[in-house]
Amino acid sequence: MTATAEASTPAGEVPSFEVTLRIRRMNPEGTSEHGAGEEYWEEFRIQAHATDRVLDALHKVKWDVDGSLAFRRSCAHGVCGSDAMRINARNRLACKTLLKDLNPAKPILIEPIKGLPVEKDLIVDMEPFFASYREIMPFLMTSGPAPERERLQTPAERERYDDTTKCIMCAACTSACPVFWTDGQFFGPQAIVGAHRFIFDSRDEGQWDRLEILNDKAGVWKCRTAFNCTEACPRGIEVTKAISEVKKALNTGEI
Repeated sequence: MTATAEASTPAGEVPSFEVTLRIRRMNPEGTSEHGAGEEYWEEFRIQAHATDRVLDALHKVKWDVDGSLAFRRSCAHGVCGSDAMRINARNRLACKTLLKDLNPAKPILIEPIKGLPVEKDLIVDMEPFFASYREIMPFLMTSGPAPERERLQTPAERERYDDTTKCIMCAACTSACPVFWTDGQFFGPQAIVGAHRFIFDSRDEGQWDRLEILNDKAGVWKCRTAFNCTEACPRGIEVTKAISEVKKALNTGEI
């Protein structure tokens, strides 16, 4: 971001500055200057405020400069996870990243998340990611008749998997994993986090079915403990710790 704050800002007024977004783009149909599927960088210089997020800047580009720019967004408040992207070489949610918190002396680099096929500009095909999630059977598995009231558990039992319930499935962790970038078979961190949420749930009876799946060659043993996933998670989930707990359950046979 090349930014220049205005010399004097009246009291109560939010400072503004010019910012440069350098966006990695791709149009599967091609443009007048670029062939179909060709990747290229394009810069946009806009006026922004100190309270603006990267998502706000992308909206200004799309609404005021180039309506062909493609990116996902929905809730815009860090809940839906649809606007995960690489910002200055780090996976983040565009709606949770303030422009002023990025280096104002250089252009902001914005790219699609890695390891998934790019459909257009910042939009990737999420199907391989969701397919891995479905593999670990992300639902409560029980036997016997359905109870007449909710299934109870103690606060201590809930605490065991509380952290992994915070996942919003943005794919920031999985697409930050260097193993996932190069190994198309690896489930990826998010699928393991999704499995952890049920494996350590005292109400679930499908723990060993999931552990058997994760013990496969595409499962937890491909993790190299790089911690990229933990650093990338916008919800602060200790992803690497969750993966290590799954590995421990497989090694000890104890949950």
